Amino acid sequence: MDTFSHALWGRGLFGYRGFPGWALFWGAAPDLFSFGILFFIRMVTFEFSVGKPPIETIPWWVFINYDISHSFISAFIVIAMVWRLNKPFAFAMLGWPFHICLDFPFHSKEFFPSKLLWPLTDFSFDGIPWNRPEIWFPNLAGIGLLFAWRYFQKK
Repeated sequence: MDTFSHALWGRGLFGYRGFPGWALFWGAAPDLFSFGILFFIRMVTFEFSVGKPPIETIPWWVFINYDISHSFISAFIVIAMVWRLNKPFAFAMLGWPFHICLDFPFHSKEFFPSKLLWPLTDFSFDGIPWNRPEIWFPNLAGIGLLFAWRYFQKK
């Protein structure tokens, strides 16, 4: 799934109890912790290019950050620690594991498959890429319906 959609899903599902901006952030966080850092570095060094980069041009640390940030194990360890200190904020953080739930069926093994239980296992699912129309358009419809529901729920 694209990072912007993840952010919107996080906000729509977990931002209604407070911390809406943080829910937006935590929905996108797994991608920001891996590709977001790479994007920033490439912008600063003027090495930015549009489109999916060739896999051999991606630094080794992006793969490690991706595996850490796209694992339920790391997500739930961090959320459990925050839960003990601030339950409402931890609720907003649930956008992180939801991000993982959206990613694993919509990433193929060819380009950054989600290793759900890393570091215990490297198991990943060979999913349908999210940019295919049969995935992309229902995603947009789902986001639209979620925000419409939240809007009418407030009234």
